[in-house]
Amino acid sequence: MRMRDTFIKPMHREGVRFVAIFAVVTIGLFLVSELLGWIGVGLTVWCYYFFRDPVRVPPARGGLVLSPADGIVSLIEQAVPPKELGMPETPLTRVSVFMNVFNCHVNRSPVAGEVVSIAYRPGKFFNASLDKASADNERNSLRIRMEDGRELAVVQIAGLVARRIVCFVKLQERLQAGDRFGLIRFGSRLDVYLPEGVTPLVSIGQTMVAGETVIADLISTDHIR
Repeated sequence: MRMRDTFIKPMHREGVRFVAIFAVVTIGLFLVSELLGWIGVGLTVWCYYFFRDPVRVPPARGGLVLSPADGIVSLIEQAVPPKELGMPETPLTRVSVFMNVFNCHVNRSPVAGEVVSIAYRPGKFFNASLDKASADNERNSLRIRMEDGRELAVVQIAGLVARRIVCFVKLQERLQAGDRFGLIRFGSRLDVYLPEGVTPLVSIGQTMVAGETVIADLISTDHIR
């Protein structure tokens, strides 16, 4: 890896127009004041950084549930998946990953499988770190069926300042673990509903890397929480 690649990450196409807007505003600020112009430069760099889309390398072994987002594990609890997905109303272990405005916001599939349901639901914009955000906030939910027939739900949840959930995938599309499936701007949360009987291997407060950090093992029976 070149030194440049350590600091300069590729940007997702969703961010191009936002960076362009920030850059145009920055030019205008320089016409008003040099100080304001340099503040604009800083905000433009932040915008580019927000939409970064670094290369991620999933674990080689299958049968793992990977984090769908960069951020911090904010909640681990039993909850029923969103009704609009049509899954059984049985409480499953839900692992929530909270993303702040400095995290990479490209979302990745936790497992390999087929997208059998996509459901968008409008809602409110509470702080995404709060428990009630799962039920009340705007969200977009995916139901993924794995080769062994088990299903997993992953839910994009808008946050306090997030006003746009983007989903890249379509019904019946097949995903590999770690594939990009969406993006949220600007600050939000991802919930993963693990299959029944699967125990998470992460703890509240743990830092997650999308497409790389293992949340759970679908194969091993030697689970450690």
